Amino acid sequence: MTTIEHTDGAPAPTADAGGEGESPWMRRLPWISGPVMLLVLLGGWQFAVSVVGVSEFILPAPGAVAGALGTLLASEDIWGHVGITLFEVLAGFGIALVVGVAVGAVLGRIAWLQRAVQPALVALQVVPKVAFVPIFVIWFGFGPTSKIIMAALLAFFPIMLNVMLGVRSVDRGHRDVMRGLGAGRWATFRNMELPTTLPYVFTGAEVAIVFSVIGAIVGEYLGGSEGLGFLVVSSLNALDAPRLFAVIVLLAVLGSLLYVAVTTVKKLVIPWHDSVRTGV
Repeated sequence: MTTIEHTDGAPAPTADAGGEGESPWMRRLPWISGPVMLLVLLGGWQFAVSVVGVSEFILPAPGAVAGALGTLLASEDIWGHVGITLFEVLAGFGIALVVGVAVGAVLGRIAWLQRAVQPALVALQVVPKVAFVPIFVIWFGFGPTSKIIMAALLAFFPIMLNVMLGVRSVDRGHRDVMRGLGAGRWATFRNMELPTTLPYVFTGAEVAIVFSVIGAIVGEYLGGSEGLGFLVVSSLNALDAPRLFAVIVLLAVLGSLLYVAVTTVKKLVIPWHDSVRTGV
């Protein structure tokens, strides 16, 4: 296979690439399998409640959850809770993206520094992040700040590790060729290092946005008075199972929309990469 390089360093599409050869059936498969799996899930759920006899206190029927979801969406304060959680998630993700890219780029370029801080990074990474919530509450109170920091902490490591791997994946020989051609540091970064590292940044971001949602919800769950995590706690305390499931559905929709937003930006920024062209 012959690979043609763009002037910006990105590999040009080739006729035998995976995305070009993908059949129409494969491209349509997610749009078919998604609704089918949803119908199977709802059918099995209704079967468990209606036929098997699982108590609706433990597993409310899909109809009851849909009714609770409609009531929740019709209430005046639900969008305030959604807005609080969305703000915490996006703020935490933004902080993690900036700090993670900066730290990953530095550690990827400076081997001795990466070796020096590796024990501290490993120790911080293996500690269950939930254990930090009480500390953040003591330091920053019950407001959004403690949740934002929790979301940023969970999202930081996937981004930082992927960026560090991306920076290291730049071939040293290619750097030497760029220097031999007289390219400066900025030209080398723009034409070679940036296109090589961006796919790794987006890979980390796709994982990190999900972790940001988890971090914000955990923070609200353990110490907050607003947001969707707080609604989970209040529904549990009221033993309102349909409302609890309805809030979980809202969280699933919110997380899915944020994930789609990140993948959409990825498709716009790096349309030439195999992960975009093949959808894998």
